[in-house]
Amino acid sequence: MITLVTGPQVAFWLLAPVMILAAIGMVLVRKAVHSALLLATVMICLAVQYAAQDAPFLFAVQIIVYTGAILMLFLFVLMLVGVDASDSLVETIRGQRLLAGIAFIAFGVLLVAAVGNATFGHPTGLADAQPDGNPKAIAALLFGKYVWAFEVTSALLITAAMGAMMLAHRERLTKKRTQRDHAEERIRKYAEQGIHPGPLPTPGVLARHNAVDTPALLPDGSIAPTSVSRVLQARGTVFPETEEREEIETVREISEGEYPAEEDDK
Repeated sequence: MITLVTGPQVAFWLLAPVMILAAIGMVLVRKAVHSALLLATVMICLAVQYAAQDAPFLFAVQIIVYTGAILMLFLFVLMLVGVDASDSLVETIRGQRLLAGIAFIAFGVLLVAAVGNATFGHPTGLADAQPDGNPKAIAALLFGKYVWAFEVTSALLITAAMGAMMLAHRERLTKKRTQRDHAEERIRKYAEQGIHPGPLPTPGVLARHNAVDTPALLPDGSIAPTSVSRVLQARGTVFPETEEREEIETVREISEGEYPAEEDDK
């Protein structure tokens, strides 16, 4: 007798390879942003698996809380702050590898026990265990049998959030500088060190290109190296100074009524 293929089986065999490949890629990729995106792929596929198994509450929590809030917050922090490749790999907590190994073994035992209970046990069935539906059954457990554990966990999370705010808070040790203080400092540097008090020239000013890698030109036609970001200068992606000077000379000759040799040949 040929057994019928159910929806959960189709969802499993379609999404399981995607989840495995995304999980392997999450570990192997070098950029943290790509790793976070692959982790989001795994979480979304897991949410679809929950929906296929008639667990709408877990499906909504997986999408809204884990994928939509926690992971996206982590991704935004990575994109804004960045990750320094020169982070120290020295362990600052003693015995963390041993504790990680113990936690891994305990999780493996728990996973084997859960799979064994589902395989060799006598499951009641979803219809008999939750006759009123999955959300009502979970609400009855959270606010009935496990209400004390639920409230203690919520209080623990609130305490952890408040503690993180207190630890991250920094008292100001000096007076906040006003706009007047900044202006006086610029004038003082101009008088003592000759640093111009105005803003630096933007790239492409009085030049033939307005790209960010093109140095600005001063009124006398010379190049202002401070107009280009130091990051571009360190990368070596600034518009070549020799080509820029050649174009300056060409423009100057044309403005004075003299044409380059190439124009005369033509």
